[in-house]
Amino acid sequence: MGIREDIRIVFKKDPAARSTLEVIFCYPGLHAIWMHRVAHSLWNKNLFFLARLTSHISRALTGIEIHPGAKLGERVFIDHGSGVVIGETAEVGDDVLIYMGVVLGGTALEKKKRHPTVENDVVLGSGSIVLGPITIGRGAKVGAGSVVVRSVPPGATVVGVPAKIAGTPQPSTPSEQLDHNKLPDPVLTVISQVLDRLSRLEEQFQAHEKASPMPVPVSIITSEKKFRSKKDEQIYSLLKDVIDPAIGVDIVKLGFVKEVIVDGANVDVNLVLTTSSCPVIEYFKDQVKRKVLSINGVENVNVNILDEPGNGIGQTGSFSIKISLATPEFQLYQAEQN
Repeated sequence: MGIREDIRIVFKKDPAARSTLEVIFCYPGLHAIWMHRVAHSLWNKNLFFLARLTSHISRALTGIEIHPGAKLGERVFIDHGSGVVIGETAEVGDDVLIYMGVVLGGTALEKKKRHPTVENDVVLGSGSIVLGPITIGRGAKVGAGSVVVRSVPPGATVVGVPAKIAGTPQPSTPSEQLDHNKLPDPVLTVISQVLDRLSRLEEQFQAHEKASPMPVPVSIITSEKKFRSKKDEQIYSLLKDVIDPAIGVDIVKLGFVKEVIVDGANVDVNLVLTTSSCPVIEYFKDQVKRKVLSINGVENVNVNILDEPGNGIGQTGSFSIKISLATPEFQLYQAEQN
């Protein structure tokens, strides 16, 4: 592979690159790869001392340590590069993107294959560590700070310590990048599933406890305060059972519940989350819907996620209930409870 292709791949994978002169003189990742090719050539000719000396000089100049015995494919790009370590028996495929602090390390003392094999089109996030003779499949992505000790299937994204597969592996293209700010959280997903299962079991237990469940009709109440207290407390207490699995605090206390609109047998629950990319939005929707549907007389529940900033942790927020009845005695009103 020629120097021109090395420079082209820098422009392709680093939007900060502005000129060819800048790339040639100011990219230590590129310098480390060029010097590694010299060291690897010496290594293959059994000139081990000269190969190691070249590698050592490269490390001193670039802050990147690549053992001369390691095999690097074409169009490998090391972005920034400081702290990158690639072991002797490591194999890196084509079009691999490596960020700073990545370690491809070994886990054995025997003279055998003891470092990872990274296949084509893989992205290794900043500070990620891949240990042992495992394989990172084609198109896989390793999240920043992850520690990978098991092989990763092609197209998968792994995060955490130790790294776990997040979501279903998806086929990727060489142009795809790793969005470090949008990494899924497999642990949070599992916790939400456990909480969902617990909630279902609680509902079954409560239903079993009732010897003769009878629907309680909503009677016409002439006192707005009395009506509001019953309905308010009933919905309010039910929504307190919906826990944010990431924090362990209910959504009412977190201020996620903006308002609940009750119109006869129909209920609309409006939630305001701290981020529109919340990984457990569907969990919140399902839990809120099931809780409110457990109220006698409620037939339909809609859960809406409002596009506005949340109140944040530690604030009770405004819990607003709007109730519309078919009888002329009552008007649409809003009750605020902190």
